[in-house]
Amino acid sequence: MQLNDLKHPALTLSAAFDGYRVEIDPARQRADIVLCRPPFNVISMTQREQLRITFEALDANDEVRVIVLRAEGEHFSSGGNIKGFLEASPEHVSKLAWNVAAPARCSKPVIAAARGYCFGVGFEISLACDFRLVTPTTLYALPEQKLGQIPGSGGSARLQKMVGITRTKDIVMRSRRIAGPQACDWGVATECVPDAELEAATDALVDELRGFSPLAQRTAKKLLNDTEDSPLSIAIELEGHCYSRLRSSNDFREGVEAFHDKRRPRFNGT
Repeated sequence: MQLNDLKHPALTLSAAFDGYRVEIDPARQRADIVLCRPPFNVISMTQREQLRITFEALDANDEVRVIVLRAEGEHFSSGGNIKGFLEASPEHVSKLAWNVAAPARCSKPVIAAARGYCFGVGFEISLACDFRLVTPTTLYALPEQKLGQIPGSGGSARLQKMVGITRTKDIVMRSRRIAGPQACDWGVATECVPDAELEAATDALVDELRGFSPLAQRTAKKLLNDTEDSPLSIAIELEGHCYSRLRSSNDFREGVEAFHDKRRPRFNGT
């Protein structure tokens, strides 16, 4: 599959995907973005922009309900192409955080499933996803200090929101590696499963998410993202507005009727 095969009006690139592929399963309403540059799935500068465009295209694809970001091989990603930083223009580098934040801007649920190395931009794009599934082999790290640099695509900022300043300094300033079980204990990862069960756990989460109202999920994701930095009073007020809006939706009516009829709801996203 190539970029233009996703049939999104924002697509202007005609080249094949750089270091990844896209798999769409309409029957399961699922799209997989699979990093595939063995052995460490290093993420190039071009790839970052292509990934952003791909997330936008999948967000606009009505056949897709859930997006999974995963990788081939033993490692999710060892990070970015270090030489590429020296070759990139300041203008290009200034767009890195915007590109990597594409999973967060996507209105649909995004799952990152990682085993092995998940370093640098690999960790940062995982942090921009909604759910992170890991295994005991997973190692999260922001190793930029070893290069005389700091994370530049939202890694330290997102991490500090999740674990606080003390743990973030420990990870960023010491380039410390955090294993999957500890990441789960700290609230960085959603779930830690045995390595051999990562794919099955991902499948199960996709199917679970597909069972909910698409409209309610989009609303919940946007509300939670938009109120992350809000005072409690503002967050509660916005939650109330969203709740009121959903009360008039067909999905809410269907959910209530299905509850009383003791059957599974059939949501249509309206």
